[in-house]
Amino acid sequence: MGVSGLLWEAWGCAGRLVNWFALGFLETLECGKMRVMTREITSGIPTTRRYTKQEKDQAVRLVFELRKELGTTQGTVIPIADQLGYGTESVRRWVAQAEVDAGDAPGMSTGERAKMKKLEQENRELRRADEILKRASAFFAAELDRPHK
Repeated sequence: MGVSGLLWEAWGCAGRLVNWFALGFLETLECGKMRVMTREITSGIPTTRRYTKQEKDQAVRLVFELRKELGTTQGTVIPIADQLGYGTESVRRWVAQAEVDAGDAPGMSTGERAKMKKLEQENRELRRADEILKRASAFFAAELDRPHK
């Protein structure tokens, strides 16, 4: 765990906001009511976790099973993400992509996305080659126009 910080925010009934910074935790006072929340102060560098294909597939399968069991599409991602210890937004994106791949939702499937990425890369390479050829032809045209001794 990194360096933690304590930020006290005292809200007066008139709506004034006063901040104090110290080490520890985040405490908020609101018109005589007190809430205590922890907040991690990080270096600003986001942490990333790489999930395997099996982990992703398992999470998506569990969300679809829970949806079938409950008969609803709402409120199924968060419990599964919490249960597995995965990020909620990551699981939500995997489920959304699985729905597109299955044809249940509009959008670009994983295969189409890979093909598009490959075509865009090829397009960039062709543009670079075209630019190099243009510069080379301009150079050699200038060489031909230059008088020889």
